[in-house]
Amino acid sequence: MKRNLIILIILACFSCKNDKVIQLPEINNSEISEINDVSAAYIFYNESKPDSTELNRKNLISTTNWLVNIDKRLTLSQVIPHIKYLQEKKSNSSHKNNKAKNYFTCHDTNENNLGFIEFTPVIYQNKPINTLIENNINTELERLIIFFNRLNSITIYSKAGKTALIDSNAAHLKQDLLSIIKNQKSKTKLVLSFNNGLTFQDYISLKSILSAFKNQPISISNIEFISN
Repeated sequence: MKRNLIILIILACFSCKNDKVIQLPEINNSEISEINDVSAAYIFYNESKPDSTELNRKNLISTTNWLVNIDKRLTLSQVIPHIKYLQEKKSNSSHKNNKAKNYFTCHDTNENNLGFIEFTPVIYQNKPINTLIENNINTELERLIIFFNRLNSITIYSKAGKTALIDSNAAHLKQDLLSIIKNQKSKTKLVLSFNNGLTFQDYISLKSILSAFKNQPISISNIEFISN
């Protein structure tokens, strides 16, 4: 299955005009390494396009699991509109399979093979970080906003305002985040906000780190904000 998927990506990239190639984002160790019943979409890095992106979705089948292959060099501001479009296309299809999921395709460097990150339940919204902070102060809910300004520069906001600034290397980022999260009340919900200038590689690296927190007593909102 893994070998077939690799061949699929190579053929899809090189069967198009001008020999398009996707540089997949890299992760160290993927929890998901094999998916059956798939069809794929591709978001290429193309400098000749106004937004540097080109979406190929011709072979998508709405009842299958979707593998979305995105070039790691693109920014979130470039790829999120395409991702939202694909989500809406599948959701509005007249032929639905509620068991079919959506995944980002990655290169698992530990196994030197393909790995996948699911994003089926994620809802992407564009909202400035200042608006999120203001809304958080005025709500009665226990929420903690984690704003990923850069890969290794993260600001934490509680109802009272800024509570922490993490500026560490990748090796310590997970532990620094975990230490803050462990000090929160169990009913606290994490709200994730990503700078729209982050590359897709940065985003996947952060999502991989955040996957380690799914067993913590606090919950993570399925709404992810793309901010500036």
